[in-house]
Amino acid sequence: MKKSIVAISTLAVLSSTFVSPALANSYTVKSGDTLSKIAQKHKTTVKELKLLNNLQSDMLKINQKIITSKSQTTTTKTKATTSSVSVEKTKNSTYTIVPGDTLTKIANKHNLTLAELKNLNNLKSDMIYAGNKLIVSSSKTTTTIDLPSSAKPANISTPKVNLTSNTYIIVKGDTLSKIANKHNLTLAELKKLNNLKSDLIYAGNKLIVSSSKTTTTIDLPSSAKPANISTPKVNLTSNTYIVVKGDTLSKIAKQSNISVAELKSYNSLTSDIIRIGQKLSLVKSVTPASTVGTPEKVTYSNNKVNTLISEAKKLIGTPYSWAGASPSGFDCSGFIYYTFKKAGYEISRLSSSTYYDMGKKVSSPKAGDLVFFATGSSKSIVSHMGIYLGNGQFIHASSSNGIEINNVSNSYYKSKLIGYRSL
Repeated sequence: MKKSIVAISTLAVLSSTFVSPALANSYTVKSGDTLSKIAQKHKTTVKELKLLNNLQSDMLKINQKIITSKSQTTTTKTKATTSSVSVEKTKNSTYTIVPGDTLTKIANKHNLTLAELKNLNNLKSDMIYAGNKLIVSSSKTTTTIDLPSSAKPANISTPKVNLTSNTYIIVKGDTLSKIANKHNLTLAELKKLNNLKSDLIYAGNKLIVSSSKTTTTIDLPSSAKPANISTPKVNLTSNTYIVVKGDTLSKIAKQSNISVAELKSYNSLTSDIIRIGQKLSLVKSVTPASTVGTPEKVTYSNNKVNTLISEAKKLIGTPYSWAGASPSGFDCSGFIYYTFKKAGYEISRLSSSTYYDMGKKVSSPKAGDLVFFATGSSKSIVSHMGIYLGNGQFIHASSSNGIEINNVSNSYYKSKLIGYRSL
């Protein structure tokens, strides 16, 4: 099967009823904050804060939104006398996985970090399947269509079914797990349906609980019709099949006139387990030669190393930001990319595990080398990195304190240390 990039666009007409957050009732966590401090500041208790925010522990993250009072949402209704229609268009570019691909290879090919690619596709693991599609870029645009004042849209409405059988209004005490169980969904399916990145929900908000699609018809006067408002169709050929509830490999193979062994071979399957929504190839795919380039080799010099360390130290105190690579916020690999570029090195934006793989092993580290750690659940998978400064010190983007200097002999980092590399 050939690799392909497919543009997928969706249109959504904005409803005349919407829920907006009451900003006065929420607080953004800053460096040094604790639940106790926030509770005192907003004249409440730690217990109440944890209940309002469904918190199971006292752990907080910088930039996390905390609800500080019960009246979190207000519903605003507008009369259907608007003279314009707003249309939101989401454009996703996708990549079709071929045998031999890994998430790291695909991320590098599309100038993404591993974390960014997984975030775009709501992936919780690195397991992928040949024939599946991954989103490799996403952009949103909103177009406002002005209508003549005398030309009211004849039929601009959201089908009632969306507010009954397909959606659920969150009530106090709800959790995503409870709602998922109630509607015969897994937690992952519920989060995917609503594009949720965390388990945080708010009373009064609506959640989609059914994947069935409905169509909203907008009848515009002939003088006010836009030239082209349509949803481009995704071109899915007969060479692929999307798994639905109740499917088995045997059932799919039979209706596709192939054997189970062939179906497993075409999709590199080692078991009979398949997932709802999984795309299966129904024909044998050809593996093209790898087009993933080797990252550039970095050339060191004393002047450049001094500049590198100087640029890195200028950023001390900059906050941590997931997938960030600018002075407004960094993650660990984004910090490496930015400081090396500022110091004049030719370097690609990669993940910490890829930087480790492309680096040369160093037994006696020196200033300017990179130091790597396994801070996740696996002690063998690289998930964090920093720049070694010498004398046991390194500078890095800490998820709790932003850019800071620590010592590798610190009990936490010493137990997580993987090793050193030079690029």
